[in-house]
Amino acid sequence: MKIRLGLLIAMLPAFSALASEPAHLGGHPNLNGIWQVMSSANWNLEAHPAARIQSQWALGALFAIPAGKGVVVGGHIPYLPEALKKREQLRAEWPKSDPETLCYLPGIPRATYMPYPFQIIQGDRDILMVYSYATSNRTIHMSKHEDPPVDTWMGRSEGHWQGNTLVVVTVGFNARAHLDRAGNFFSSALKVTERFTLQNPNVLQYEATLEDPQTYSAPWTIRMPLYKHVEENAELFEFKCVPFVEELLYKDLELPAQH
Repeated sequence: MKIRLGLLIAMLPAFSALASEPAHLGGHPNLNGIWQVMSSANWNLEAHPAARIQSQWALGALFAIPAGKGVVVGGHIPYLPEALKKREQLRAEWPKSDPETLCYLPGIPRATYMPYPFQIIQGDRDILMVYSYATSNRTIHMSKHEDPPVDTWMGRSEGHWQGNTLVVVTVGFNARAHLDRAGNFFSSALKVTERFTLQNPNVLQYEATLEDPQTYSAPWTIRMPLYKHVEENAELFEFKCVPFVEELLYKDLELPAQH
């Protein structure tokens, strides 16, 4: 079921005072809050220097690639040879090749490390994650485990607790999303295993292992901290990006000007 972000926020007044919530819920760490990365992972999961974007030269420093140390454990993504060629082609064709350019859903795990906040809503049953970008969301099914009925942008996520770590396994992707702006991608065979571990009330350690035998020669892992918004009255705002891409999508369909 698709749920609009605005409705979700309106339905959850109890989560506005997150700072006053208990440290545990139902015997598990309380992950409720608005979280965000502080890295350039969305630009490139691997280590990369600052660089200009040739096609955007007129914007100068307003739109250049910031440097990043990388979040891939071991440094590099283990692509199969043909998949690596495809990655390089997608990278050369950026930004047209990136679904983010057209406001498509980000997929998993990319939704977590985009440069926009997201909210974790944890009760005593399923867990909901609500994203600012494209007003997307996903349900972490904690009890009803079943195969995804269809492949989708965000897949189907099922979770369980391993001690104090929330483990989420997601499959059922349509393989249309990318992992970052650097052309890193996956196939519909992708399986993502995420781990959310609360290090302290304001820092959440995030880890995701990607398995895709059609694209990678071995499973590989990304790891990064997520930081909680602790400002007074922290609030998640919608980033409805569809209106910003309508001209890009439909400009060539306009009727010629009448003279």
